[in-house]
Amino acid sequence: MSERRAYPNAPVVLVAIEIRHPVAEELSKRSLMALKRHLASRCPLAIPASGVSITATASGMQQVPYTWPRYVSRDKTTAVTFRDGAIVVETMRYGQYETLRDLVQMAVEGRQQFAPVDGVERIGMRYVNEVRVPELRSLADWLEWVAPSLSGPASIAEPDGQGLSAWQGVTVFGSQDASGSIVRHGAFEGYAVSPSGDLNRPTPPPGPFFLVDIDSYWVPEGETPDLKPDNAMTRLDDLNLAAKGLFEGLITDRLRNEVLRVER
Repeated sequence: MSERRAYPNAPVVLVAIEIRHPVAEELSKRSLMALKRHLASRCPLAIPASGVSITATASGMQQVPYTWPRYVSRDKTTAVTFRDGAIVVETMRYGQYETLRDLVQMAVEGRQQFAPVDGVERIGMRYVNEVRVPELRSLADWLEWVAPSLSGPASIAEPDGQGLSAWQGVTVFGSQDASGSIVRHGAFEGYAVSPSGDLNRPTPPPGPFFLVDIDSYWVPEGETPDLKPDNAMTRLDDLNLAAKGLFEGLITDRLRNEVLRVER
């Protein structure tokens, strides 16, 4: 696979890849140690992910605490998490797809070597982009930077004395039961991904940004196939191409030339 150069000033703030599988038993100490050694070259820090999941029951909402094994890079921008029903790889410092792909393959190979799961139920790849541009005077200016399909409300005639203050939307391509992409978009202030989260992110000054959040996914039809690293990577390559193609269709040449291609 040839490595393509990313935009030097790319707006990607988070890439998350989730490979869902049937719920598996808790990892043994032996498996955890083997996975830590396996990922040590990329994510050597064992920092568990913990939180509370909320489930609706007949008697109300039930809160269930969880702790999942997670291995984190030394700069704490990238992590591999082994949930009971998924392998999750996420990074706040995205450079080249091929680099992230290698880590995903390493995580899948490790899981299947030391504590194999029964199959794959879904593969998802999410790109969260915070598009920031210089000298944005009003939200209507986004017409110059993103495709008309995303900036439609900005072209609506404004009522007297009432300027456009916000807009957002969700577009679904394909089928939620097979494969497709979900695009969440809109004009916002601040951050789409909080700088105070578990992982570190390069943080620009807060301000207006345009969200382009692309979640591409594949779901097997019929039976649940084996989780094989090579097959999973082929699916992931297809999702990456779909997400990149969508993004290119949603921005303008002005954004490419005056922002994304500018060296930082």
